[in-house]
Amino acid sequence: MESATHDPVIDVRGLVKTYGDTTALAGVDLTARAGSVLGLLGPNGSGKTTTVRILATLLRPDGGSASVLGHDVVADADAVRSRIGLTGQYAAVDEALTGRDNIVLVARLLDLSRADARRRATDLLDRFGLADAGGRRVRTYSGGMRRRLDLAISLIGRPDVLFLDEPTTGLDPRHRAEVWDTVRALAADGVTVLLTTQYLEEADQLADDLVVLDRGSVIAAGTPASLKSDVGGQRLHVRPLHRADLPAALAVVADLAPGHVPAADATGEITVAADRPDLLHRAGADLDRAGIAVAELGLRLPSLDDVFLTLTGRAAEEAAA
Repeated sequence: MESATHDPVIDVRGLVKTYGDTTALAGVDLTARAGSVLGLLGPNGSGKTTTVRILATLLRPDGGSASVLGHDVVADADAVRSRIGLTGQYAAVDEALTGRDNIVLVARLLDLSRADARRRATDLLDRFGLADAGGRRVRTYSGGMRRRLDLAISLIGRPDVLFLDEPTTGLDPRHRAEVWDTVRALAADGVTVLLTTQYLEEADQLADDLVVLDRGSVIAAGTPASLKSDVGGQRLHVRPLHRADLPAALAVVADLAPGHVPAADATGEITVAADRPDLLHRAGADLDRAGIAVAELGLRLPSLDDVFLTLTGRAAEEAAA
């Protein structure tokens, strides 16, 4: 029996997965609404891929429950597989075949007739902007084109739910933007998307709702706007021109913002809560008096990076490392 329309399309309760002495998931809860993009955000090792593999019926949980479209992923795995698509971290396409032949091959494996497989290939190549390249071997495709072809293949069976596990890994900014446009179009067509990412900007751009994972546990959930609102206020950002001045600049910023602990990320940018209207002016003056040249100095609204830093006490880059 299908789940009621008001029920979550994806429903995860207390999900646990262990590998020997290592706990990959420590009681994860999450839900996804129909036609929405749920972003699963966290660094490498946070449990994102393990969660996707369980939801896609590729891995059995050790505890808790998970259902997709009302079907339990363990007890009713076949029903789940018939309604989902999955795109992993790396494009799973045959480089020796043309783009069209890749789609036709998978369509035939899904029991489409030869004529229907060819029609489906034509439709998907056109939808993903690959019609002109459909007759070329995939080895000639750019990274963004391969990723779009991979997404096209995941939609051959017209899934209601699509799992995208870090779909822009290894792509340059232009090709990443192409994939973003594709994800937006899928959601607009009513596909429910669960997107895992460690790119804070990607989560901010695409997700209607976010679940933040760290070390196998959910540390926050909500819309991107609500999570940034929870952090509150503006942030002072300071980047010394010379990396050697970073410790001295940190000390200056700490003196300017008593009660707040400034943090420096891997790029040498210092961030601290700015709850005083004159903080920017004072920071410029004090850094100048200290003889510290700055490459950047300004106030910004909190980002998802600030959210992660506030929640975990470390920047996302540090957590991933």
